[in-house]
Amino acid sequence: MAAFAALGVGATLVVAAVAALAIRHITDDQALREAKQLTRVTALSAVTPDLTNQVLTGDPAALTRLDRTVRTRVLRSPVVRVKLWTLDGRIVYSDARPLIGRHFGLDPGQRRAVQTGVVAADLSNADEPENVFERGLGKLLEVYLRVRTPDGHPLLYEEYFRFGAVADSSRREWLALLPAFGGALIVLALAQLPLAWWLARRLQQREQEREALLIRVVESSDRERRRLAQAVHEGPVQALAGVAWRLSAAARAAPPPLRGELEETAADARHAQRELRTLLVSLHPPNLARVGLHAALTDAAAPLRDAGIDVQLDLPGVDLPPDAEALVYRVAEEGLRNAERHAGATHVEIDLRRDDGRARLRVRDDGRGFTDDELADREAGGHRGLALLRDLAADAGGELTVHSSPGEGTTMELVL
Repeated sequence: MAAFAALGVGATLVVAAVAALAIRHITDDQALREAKQLTRVTALSAVTPDLTNQVLTGDPAALTRLDRTVRTRVLRSPVVRVKLWTLDGRIVYSDARPLIGRHFGLDPGQRRAVQTGVVAADLSNADEPENVFERGLGKLLEVYLRVRTPDGHPLLYEEYFRFGAVADSSRREWLALLPAFGGALIVLALAQLPLAWWLARRLQQREQEREALLIRVVESSDRERRRLAQAVHEGPVQALAGVAWRLSAAARAAPPPLRGELEETAADARHAQRELRTLLVSLHPPNLARVGLHAALTDAAAPLRDAGIDVQLDLPGVDLPPDAEALVYRVAEEGLRNAERHAGATHVEIDLRRDDGRARLRVRDDGRGFTDDELADREAGGHRGLALLRDLAADAGGELTVHSSPGEGTTMELVL
């Protein structure tokens, strides 16, 4: 649940950051549109009514009347400068009087605004010669559009805005939207917590069901093993014991030519009986509390030794809880079984150590080994012994790992 909540908070922060940038971009555009709209309104409502044909010729009275209008109705925050250009780049009016009559030339953006009639804007370049009187005013935004004299002569009307004022307008709009948007994101993040709690509960229930199923599988397997072990012990094992005893008795009373054959048959019967007893140990492990782990694993290793496989047991007197001891036996038995049936091993080592509150079992063989893909294919084919032992180890608070590679043998390690 904590991971889910953390992921939800992280996703919310990412969405908030992206949305904040988008909102800031939108508010910047809105502030720029407001500056353009203000320029259009002042140009058409304040400047154009006092823009006469005499302004083009530099008539003092016409310039004075236009200057009075600009200073009383236009030059107020955030507008700091006004210029009126002819298309050949001559400034016919500016509130900065030394600029009147000077030629500088229009840049492509200004010419395009005159030709199209749209309102355009751009950051002011203080290094341009026509901006020499604006260099002490800070960062400025130029907004310009086309106006006409009464006889239809086109001019370029230009206003300079303090960029900080435009940015402040954008910031105010952004801050006005932030509480509502941020509150919505917080509500969204909090709304995920009940879902996370519900999912965590579902996962916990599924895990409990899985553990209960695993326990039932193990218990069912143990019951079936006990039933089979009892059936084998009371049936074939006892029958073979009787057959071997009768054959031995018959051999003692038989004439020499037949005695050897009867003794050999009795030996085969006793060998079959031992193999069945070994199978009984595999089907139903002995009572570890009664016989001890070393004796039980010695019996489990007997079939391998009979097959010519060298098995070394290094099991010092390690005192383990019954459940842990049973799991150690199961893992060691699985390692022995795999070494005999699948690995083609000639040597197997089993050692058990306990230190720092941990029991560590290692089962090594020098067999042919396998790859991870081969192990996955084997488990997919129904060989679930290792997978079941891993689950049992995890449920016991431990870990079972298997390390193997072709030609390098296999090592099973259990840490509890």
